[in-house]
Amino acid sequence: MVAQTRTATTPSKKLNFNEKIVGKSLSTDVLLKKLKALHTELAELDQELVDVNSLSSVRSQLINTSLLLHKDRGVKAYTACCLADILRLYAPDAPYTQNELKDIFQFFFRQLSAGLKGTDAPYYNEYFHLLESLSTVKSVVLVCDLPHADELMSEIFRDFFVLVRRDLAKKIELFIADILVALIDECQSLPSEVLDTMMAQFLDKNTRLDQPAYRLAVQICNATSDKLQRHVCQYFTDTIVTNSRELDTEGDYNEIRTAHNLVKQLSKSCPSLLHSVIPQLEEELRVDQVQVRLIVTHALGEMYADKGGSDLIRKYPTTWNVWLMRKNDKAAAVRLKLVESARGLLLNLPEHRETVEEMLQLKLLDPDEKVRAAVCKVYSQLDYETAFHSVSEAQLRAVAGRGMDKKHAVRVEAMNALGKLYSLAYPEIENGDASAASHFAWIPNEVLHISNVTSETKAAAERVIADYVLPLPSPPSNSASTSKNVEVDEVAWTDHLLNIMQHLDDLGVNTILSMSGIKANRPTMYEHYLRACIQNNGGVIDENEEIIIQRLNNVVKHLARQFPDPVKAAEDLHEFAKANENRLYKLLKTCIDPQSDLKSIVKALNEFLRRVEQSLDSTLSTMTIFLRRATLRIANQSSISTLIKRVQKSAPTSKHAQQLLTFISKHCPALYKPHVSELTKAIADERNVILVEVGMHALAAVAKADESQVTLDKRALERITRFALGENPKIAKFAARLLASLKDHEDACVEIVESISDKLPEATPEELIAYTTVLVQMARFKPATFEHRGDAIMAFLIKKLLMGRRSNDPEEMDVDDDWVQDDELAPIQKARILALKVCRNRCLANASVENAVELATPALKMFSTLLEHSGSFSADAPDSSQVKSRMRLQAAVSLLHLSTVEAFATVLSSNFIWLAITVQDPCYHVRIVFLTKLVSLLTARKLPPRFNTIPFLTIHDPEADVRDRAIAYISFISKSIPPAARVDQLELIFIRLLHLLAHHPDFSTTHENIQEMAKYIEFYLDLIAGSENIALLYHLAMKAKTVRDSESHTYSESLYTMADLAQELIKARAQARSWTLQSYPGKVKLPSDILRALPSTDAVAKVVKTQYLSEETIDWLRVIRGHKPATATKEKKREAREARNGRSPPAKRKASRARANGAPKRAKTKKSARWNSDQSESEEEPSSDGESVHDQSEKATSPRRSSSVVSETGQESNKEEDGGEPSEREKKFGRKARMKAQVSHVQRGEA
Repeated sequence: MVAQTRTATTPSKKLNFNEKIVGKSLSTDVLLKKLKALHTELAELDQELVDVNSLSSVRSQLINTSLLLHKDRGVKAYTACCLADILRLYAPDAPYTQNELKDIFQFFFRQLSAGLKGTDAPYYNEYFHLLESLSTVKSVVLVCDLPHADELMSEIFRDFFVLVRRDLAKKIELFIADILVALIDECQSLPSEVLDTMMAQFLDKNTRLDQPAYRLAVQICNATSDKLQRHVCQYFTDTIVTNSRELDTEGDYNEIRTAHNLVKQLSKSCPSLLHSVIPQLEEELRVDQVQVRLIVTHALGEMYADKGGSDLIRKYPTTWNVWLMRKNDKAAAVRLKLVESARGLLLNLPEHRETVEEMLQLKLLDPDEKVRAAVCKVYSQLDYETAFHSVSEAQLRAVAGRGMDKKHAVRVEAMNALGKLYSLAYPEIENGDASAASHFAWIPNEVLHISNVTSETKAAAERVIADYVLPLPSPPSNSASTSKNVEVDEVAWTDHLLNIMQHLDDLGVNTILSMSGIKANRPTMYEHYLRACIQNNGGVIDENEEIIIQRLNNVVKHLARQFPDPVKAAEDLHEFAKANENRLYKLLKTCIDPQSDLKSIVKALNEFLRRVEQSLDSTLSTMTIFLRRATLRIANQSSISTLIKRVQKSAPTSKHAQQLLTFISKHCPALYKPHVSELTKAIADERNVILVEVGMHALAAVAKADESQVTLDKRALERITRFALGENPKIAKFAARLLASLKDHEDACVEIVESISDKLPEATPEELIAYTTVLVQMARFKPATFEHRGDAIMAFLIKKLLMGRRSNDPEEMDVDDDWVQDDELAPIQKARILALKVCRNRCLANASVENAVELATPALKMFSTLLEHSGSFSADAPDSSQVKSRMRLQAAVSLLHLSTVEAFATVLSSNFIWLAITVQDPCYHVRIVFLTKLVSLLTARKLPPRFNTIPFLTIHDPEADVRDRAIAYISFISKSIPPAARVDQLELIFIRLLHLLAHHPDFSTTHENIQEMAKYIEFYLDLIAGSENIALLYHLAMKAKTVRDSESHTYSESLYTMADLAQELIKARAQARSWTLQSYPGKVKLPSDILRALPSTDAVAKVVKTQYLSEETIDWLRVIRGHKPATATKEKKREAREARNGRSPPAKRKASRARANGAPKRAKTKKSARWNSDQSESEEEPSSDGESVHDQSEKATSPRRSSSVVSETGQESNKEEDGGEPSEREKKFGRKARMKAQVSHVQRGEA
C-alpha cells in the first residue's frame, strides 16, 4: 500500500516528465535518454515544494522489473538515482510497500557494489549521487522496518566494507560511514553478523589508520559507542567467558587469544566501547586457568602501555591494581608477561613510574630466573630519555646487583642492560652533563666490580666493557682495505678511557688495568699458544712430536681454566690449532703484538673474527673471549701520545693519564719504544713536575727493559744527574734507576753515590728522603758503584738514621691511630723506612757472592729485631705506634724479599713464626700490604712452599678484604698449577700449618682455644681438601705424632694436640661428604728443618696412643660428627655439685667480635694512603700470564667464612700448665701477643 505523505499543501512545482519509461519497444539508448532526463528533473525538485502527486506515474514505473533487472548498467544506474530521488522527495514516508522497499534497497547496494569504483569508471557520478542521497536523506533507515531487516542490514554492512577497500575518495568513505551509523542508530536490535563484520576489521594483522576498512570501522564504533557498548560486552561474554570454561588444548585458547587481541585494538581506537568489557578482563585475571590469566595479563599490559593507558587506569583503577597483583601470580609465565609489559609502561606512563618501578624492583628478586632476566631486559630496551627521566638511579643499581645473580641468563641480561644504557648516555657524559654523569657514569665501575666475582661474571663483564663501555673504534666499511686507509680516532678513543676512569674507585681502576693485558708477563700465555699452534702444524710434525703435542696440551689446559666453560674452551682451542690456517695465525699475531697500533689491531681483529665465523663457527665464542684478553684493546702504544699531552696540559683527566703511564712503565715499557723522543722532550719541561716524573719513570723503564732504546746527549745526562741529586724523591728515584740501567754512564752513577755520601751527615730530613731513595736504586741496580762508599753509607743509615737517639715528637705521640697518612708522616720517618730498603737491596744485590749470608746477617737480625719489638729496635724505644707499624711492615716485606734467596730463606726459617703472624698484625694496613706482597711473590714461585701456610692465618681477620685476598690466591693457585706442584705447594704444607699453629703465640690447650685453632684447620680444609687428597692430609696429620718438634718438648705436645685435632676434623669432614678415608699408599718425607725423629719406636707408640685433646674437646668433636657426647652427663653433675657447694660454674666470656692474633678489630684508615716506600719496588713485583692472582685479589671464589668470630674463652693458660718452665722464646711470644692485644685495646677501647 502506498503511503500518503502530504496533504493540505499546494506545491509550487510539479514534475513535467510524462513519458513512458517502461515498454518493450524502448531501445536502450532511448531509455537511457529518458531516464537521464527524469533524473535531471527529479534532482532539481525541492522536497518541500514538490507536488508528490505528479510523481505517481514515474514512481510506479521505476520499480518495474524491466528496469531493475535491465541488462544495461547505465539504465540501472539512472534508475537507482531516480528511485533515490523519489525516496528523498517523499520523505519521511515511503511511497512503496515493504517488499518493494526491500527490492529497492537490495537494488541500490548491488549497483554500488558492482559499479562504484574509481572516478574514471562508467557512471561514477550517478553512483556518487546515489550514495550521497542515501547518506544525506537517511532513507536507508527504512531498512530497519522491513521484514528480514537483520539479513538485509548484514548484507549492507558486508557490501560496504568490501566497497570501502577500493581506495575511493574520502567523501565516499564519509557517505558510507553516515549510512552505516544511521542504520545502527535506527535498528531495534543489532544483528550479530553486523558486529562480527565490524570487529573483523580490528583483527587484521596489518590494521592501521591508512586502511579504509579499519578507518571506517573506527568511525562507526566511535559514533555509535553508546549503543554498541552493550553489544560489544555481550560479544566478549560469549567469546571469552564461554571459551574459558574447562579448556585444555592450545587450539581452544586461540579463540580467547583472538578476542583479547580485538580488545587491544579497540582500546587503541575505540576505548569507549569497552566500558563493560574491562571489568570482565579484571575477572579473568582471577580465574584458575593459567593460559587465560596469561592472555589477559599480556593484553592489559599492552593496553596500559598504549598512549591511552593513563585514561584506562583512571577509569578502571581496580583493574589496574588487580593487574599489578599478577606480580605475585603463582605461575611464573604470568609474572613474566607482566614484566614484559613494563617497557611500554615506563615509556608512556610517567605519572605511574614509581608504581611500575616498585613492581620491577620486587621482580628483580623473583624466584624464577626467566622473570629476573626479563626485568633486566626491560631496561636494556629503553632509550636514553626514558632511562634518564623515568628510571631512578637506585633502580639501575638494583639491576646492576643482578649482575652477580647465580643464573647465567640473568647475569647476561643485567650487564647488557647496564652496558647499553651507558653507551647511550656516554655522549652526554662526555659533554659534561652533570646529571647524566650522576645517573649513569657509575655503571662501568659496577660492571668492573662484578667481574671480580667469578670466572663467569668476568667473561660477561669483559664482553660488556668491550661492546658497550669501551668499544674499539668502528671497523672500516670495506673489509678489503689495508691498515693504511683505516681511519680511527686515537685521541677520542684514549679520552674515552680517561673519562671512564674519572668515575672509577680504586678497585674499578685496578680491574680495568688488569683487563688491559698490560700487566701480563711477556711472552704471554696467548703468545705461547700461538707458537704452539704453529709448531703443531695441524698435527703434521716432523720432529719432537711428543714434546710439541704436550706443550700445546699444557698451554690449552692452562688457558681453558680461565674460561667460563673450561671443557668447551679446551675443545675449541684444540680445534683452532687443528685448523692450522696461516692467515688466522698472522692476524692473531698482529692482535696480540704489543707493538701493534690501534689501526692494526682494529683491522686484524675484525678480519680474524670474520674468518673464524666463516670457517670455525663453533669456536667463535671462545676465540672472541681469547682475543678480548690477549689484545691490548684498552690501552696500547697508540694511547701514549694522548696520555702525555693530557699530563702536559694538566687536563681534568691528567691524574688518570698519569696513572696509566705509570702502570705502563711498571709492566709494559715496550709500548714506549716509538715514543722515546716524546719522553725525552717531556723531562725537559721542568716546570711541570708531574710530567717530568712520569717521563723519567717511563724512560727508566724503557732503559731497564732495553737500554739500546735510550740514548742521552750531554745536556740530557746533566739534567738527569741533577734530578738524581735533587730534593724530589720520585724524580730522583727514576733518574737514578735510568742511569743505573745504562752501561755507558758509570761515571755519573759514581758521582751521584759519592756526592750523596758526602752530603748525608748534613742533610735535612727532606733531603734525606731523596738521597735514601736514590741509594735504594743504586744498591739494587748498581751494587758495585754503591760499594764505593757502601761502608760509610751503611754506617750512617744504621747508626745515625735508624738507631740514633731521637727525642719524642709530640705530634706523633698525640695521634690515636696506628697508621698515618703519607703526607702526615714525618720526613725523618720516611727516610728511616727507605733506609731499611737500602739494607734489603744491598743484601739482594750480593746474594750470589760466596759470603752472602755473612754479609746479610746484620740486616737479617735487624729486620727480625724490628718484628720482635713490633717495629722498634728495643722494647723501650720512643717510637709512636704509627711509625712502628711502618717499620715492622717494611721489615716484614724485606724479609719476604730476602726469603726468595735460598741461602737467606734457610737462615730465616727459625724466625718464620714472627714473619708469618705479621698477617695478623693489629694494624689493618700492615696486614693487607704484607699479604699482597706475599701473594705476589708466591704467585711467581719465588718463595719456598712453607710460605703458603701464611694465607690460612687470615681466617680470624676482622676485615673481609684481607680474608678475600687470601682466599682468592689459594683458589687461583689451586686451579692453575699442575697436580704435582699442587701436592708440593698446598698439600704437603699441611703438616707445616699444624706446626705453625702449635707455635702460634695464642695457642693453649684450653677447650676454647682449641676451638679457635680448629677454625684455621677448617679454613684450610675448605679450600684444599677433596676426595682425591683427603687420605694424604689424614696421613700427614697422623705422621705428625711420629716425630717431635725441633725446639722443645712443650712445642712437641702442642704439635700432637694439633695433630689429634686435625685427624678428628678430617674424619668429620669425610663422613659429612661421604668420602672414603683410605690409607695413603705413598711415602711422605717430613720437613727436617722443623721436625726431628723420636728416640725410639716405643716413644712413637706412646705418643700415637696418647690422646692430647681434653674430654670437653673430644665431646665437642663428637657433636660435630653427629655423636652424643660421652661426658654430657658428667658435666651436668659437676655443675649441679658446684651449685650445691655455693660455687657457680666458671663464667665463660666471649672473645672480641673479630680479631687478628688476639687483637680486637681496629678502625682502618683510608687505603689509598699507603706510602710507596711501604711496598717493594713495583718493577720488581712478579706478574703472571693470563689472569694473575693479583688481578683476582679483590675477589673470593671460594665460600666466605664469617668475619665475626664469637667463641667462649677463658683466661689464657700459662706454659707451666703444659708441664715445664717456658723458654725465653716462649716468653717473648707471650709478651708479643699480649702487647698486641693491649695496644689495640688502649687505642680502640676508649674510642
